[in-house]
Amino acid sequence: MHSNHIAISTLIKAPAQKVWSSIADWESQGEWMLQTTVARTSEISEGVGVKIEAFTGPLYRLYPRFKFLGLLDLMEVTRWEPPHRCDVIHYGKILKGSGTFEVVALDNNHTTFHWSEEVIAPRPLFIVVKPFLWLGVKISLSRFARLLE
Repeated sequence: MHSNHIAISTLIKAPAQKVWSSIADWESQGEWMLQTTVARTSEISEGVGVKIEAFTGPLYRLYPRFKFLGLLDLMEVTRWEPPHRCDVIHYGKILKGSGTFEVVALDNNHTTFHWSEEVIAPRPLFIVVKPFLWLGVKISLSRFARLLE
């Protein structure tokens, strides 16, 4: 198994605090994440220790009935620095690794959002999956930006 890196940044025409508040609203992430439903599974809603599950697949709206047709991503927040950075660990059966999102204010109405992942997977498998993962995240972040602008 190897650690494989993927990262995407996007400019959002919105204040950094608005971007942070929206990205850290775990339950609403399914509104902009491509073919994904997201749920917070911990009692706490923010900070280190928050647990989230995200199911991605063609029939994501019918989860868990058709869970065999997608990927369940289990995450726990390991670093929480509002309104700038959040790190998670992925600890599911299939998806393992870590993720980070960073919010950087450029001025009062423009923010750069950085998303990155370290995915633990066999290198050949990651090379095959990476273009689809990159495209899915790029589409999702574009949808996120449009919701905020």
